[in-house]
Amino acid sequence: MNIQTRKGFIFILLIIAFFSCTHRSNETYETNWLGNNRKEVLHNIEEQFQGFSRTMWEMSYSYQEPYWAGIDQNWKFAEYQREHMDEALVQGLVRRPDRTLSSQSFINSTLPNMKATIGQSNPDLFSQSFDIMTVACNNCHKMENVAFITIKTPENRHTIVHFK
Repeated sequence: MNIQTRKGFIFILLIIAFFSCTHRSNETYETNWLGNNRKEVLHNIEEQFQGFSRTMWEMSYSYQEPYWAGIDQNWKFAEYQREHMDEALVQGLVRRPDRTLSSQSFINSTLPNMKATIGQSNPDLFSQSFDIMTVACNNCHKMENVAFITIKTPENRHTIVHFK
């Protein structure tokens, strides 16, 4: 390829790149709910993310899934859900840092212990560790003055994930 051909080729590539960057999408976004000023926007976004109740909703789901994964000895899925519990708590604490003190033991001890247990692929050990995690959940609720929210080992399987 001679120099003139290369220059022509580069020129065509530059034109294509330019028009791809300047192409306007016809997508529309419904953003009226956000508000009219920064204060309203931030308030409305916070309302959509909610506080720690959304975190606990995520935790509730992620709490049940590793239990049934352990019953099925689906250790990869059990760890996957344990990771989601950790992520949900960390993200929830960004929104509600006043929950940090009661959550630290769970994040720094309970979840890492559960990870180690899952890594051993031992159903009996997993069951014991899960019981310890359940106690830790209830202790956290006591520290947050919501002891009326009592967690117990799942009795009915609601998950659609099965491993055989």
